[in-house]
Amino acid sequence: MSQPLATGARTGRHNSPDRIAAKRILVVEDDPDISHLLEIHLREGAFEVDVAGDGVTGLEQACSRDYALIVLDLMLPGIDGIEVCRRLREQSSGVPILMLTAKSTELDRVLGLELGADDYLTKPFSILELQARVKAILRRVGRAAQPEVAVERLELDALEIDVAGRQVILDGEAVELTAREFDLLLCFARHPGRVFSRAQLLDRVWGYSHNGYEHTVNSHINRLRKKIDPDPARSRYIETVWGVGYRFRET
Repeated sequence: MSQPLATGARTGRHNSPDRIAAKRILVVEDDPDISHLLEIHLREGAFEVDVAGDGVTGLEQACSRDYALIVLDLMLPGIDGIEVCRRLREQSSGVPILMLTAKSTELDRVLGLELGADDYLTKPFSILELQARVKAILRRVGRAAQPEVAVERLELDALEIDVAGRQVILDGEAVELTAREFDLLLCFARHPGRVFSRAQLLDRVWGYSHNGYEHTVNSHINRLRKKIDPDPARSRYIETVWGVGYRFRET
């Protein structure tokens, strides 16, 4: 059973000018009190919400319709959140996933990120923090969906990036990336040679800066490298600048 969720006070920001248009979110959480609380607060934020109480049902719902975001608990009956995340990514589903975990170990958090979760929150957390994360993810996805003024295509060595189509080709073969991986790659590719700190990447790609979440960047870069730099000893694109951050190799 999931641990109690610490809740923040209701803010009454129903008519805030930065309120996001209604989008559908899937909450996969086995604790009925927590799932009900999440549903209430997400609906207050103008989101449509579906709820699943176990991993099997959550996976079925995630595969049966389009969602703007999945809030996924790690500890679930049937199949756990890690397995749900893994199966969705195996199906090349790019839906953003915000993972909730009651576990405090680094291994559990990193495992979820390695398998394709876009972000995570450790219980207990405040409703305000959850809402901020959800809005940051959806703003990023919304910006990416805006029509391009002109077709933008980046060609860097054997790597081709179709920005409008959000497609990546490496050595003539399509590369399947999650939405977050694509945004991370695009950030690098648009600024070859520039060194980004982890905090800068959090702000640019995730939409927020938060001390202590730099390992989220590390996990996503590791997964991205496996897809475009299969030989870590001879990186073709993303280089580590020790003590500073990362940069995209100039071709």
